[in-house]
Amino acid sequence: MKLIRSTRLVYNLYENWTSKFRVSFLSTDTGRSLCSIKSLQARISKVRDPKVSVVQVLESWIREGKSVNKAELQLLVRLMKEYRRFNHALEISQWMTDRRYLDLSPVDAAIRLELIYKVRGVDDAEYYFNNISNQLKSENSYGALLSTYVQEKSVEKAEKIEKLIEEMEGKGIPHDIYTLRNRLHAYVAAGDASGFEKTLKEVENKLRIVDWKTYSFASDLYLKIGETEKALNMLKKLEDKIHILKRSLAFEHILSLYARVGNKDELYRVWNQYKPLLKLKNSSYSCMITSLAKMDDIDGAEKIFHEWESSCTMYDFRVVNKLLCAYCQKGLFDKAELLVNKAVQGRTPYASTWNVLAIGYMLNKQMDKAVEMLKKAMLVGRKGWKPNSLILNSCLKYLETQGNAEDREEILNLHKNLELQL
Repeated sequence: MKLIRSTRLVYNLYENWTSKFRVSFLSTDTGRSLCSIKSLQARISKVRDPKVSVVQVLESWIREGKSVNKAELQLLVRLMKEYRRFNHALEISQWMTDRRYLDLSPVDAAIRLELIYKVRGVDDAEYYFNNISNQLKSENSYGALLSTYVQEKSVEKAEKIEKLIEEMEGKGIPHDIYTLRNRLHAYVAAGDASGFEKTLKEVENKLRIVDWKTYSFASDLYLKIGETEKALNMLKKLEDKIHILKRSLAFEHILSLYARVGNKDELYRVWNQYKPLLKLKNSSYSCMITSLAKMDDIDGAEKIFHEWESSCTMYDFRVVNKLLCAYCQKGLFDKAELLVNKAVQGRTPYASTWNVLAIGYMLNKQMDKAVEMLKKAMLVGRKGWKPNSLILNSCLKYLETQGNAEDREEILNLHKNLELQL
């Protein structure tokens, strides 16, 4: 079974299974909880190395005579997970039951399953799921396990998705909107158009509630398997959602999908029709520029860029980068440098702006220019940024073959300084 590789699918699946019970965290006195655990959270946050346990921090808190209740621990787990400190989130979850003897709710079990997957892998997540009580094995935990299978993106796990869905049906897991959405996105991840269509009809006929993301992913699925007409049909349904939601993110998805279809007329129609209805973000202009560039409409991309540039209240070099990428891909380096030189007047560009040029020149085998642009990128480089290994190694190797030890040493020193800032 062919799988579709998409991190967006993973995110959407996770959002679906968490959205139903997220309210359980927020139903507590969040203001009180945040206040009471502020000091404890600060202590935990100081443990920056994910390999270092936070259990001693929790134990010390209790030894000092301070208390922490279940809702506060649940909130801490959620915060650590949002900070992507999965190991610490898992430790807190386990400490909650192993040391404080607090019972897990179905929601807690589902979150722990996801954390186990993040920290230890899918085999341990499966083992945990298979060994929790039937009371905890609710639609929440099934949704979490479905999410792990989607993230694995393997044929074996795609087959397990089918078995898991059959098990849910056999146990009478309620077919509410959240469960059905989980099933929809699992079918998309597995590339199973037949299963997707069957479940989508069930959603539309029984619940009559389909979010725009579902139609977006449906379009994506049909495009990947070559069903262009079905993809266009889903796009029309997705468009209907814009009238109601007026969300720029849905708008951008439609633009990207029409670009993939290769229908420039429809792309312009959507842009012109919905632009007056929405408060366009910089990302909307970036999306349109990229979409037009994919269809070789450089003139159109330039017009959209100038439209943005003439109306923007804050100059965003990420928009510049989109047109810059288009120029570099077409070998239009005179236009690319003119664009950057104009953009930097009175402004400090992102390191990524010079980096785009460096990569473009490298791919065009103009290594002297690539080295020049890489240096500019590294001089601008801010905390947390460093060039990718491809452009860095290519420039270092080129300078070595040219016998240019001075420039090579300069780049190595710049790179060392950037790493110290990470």
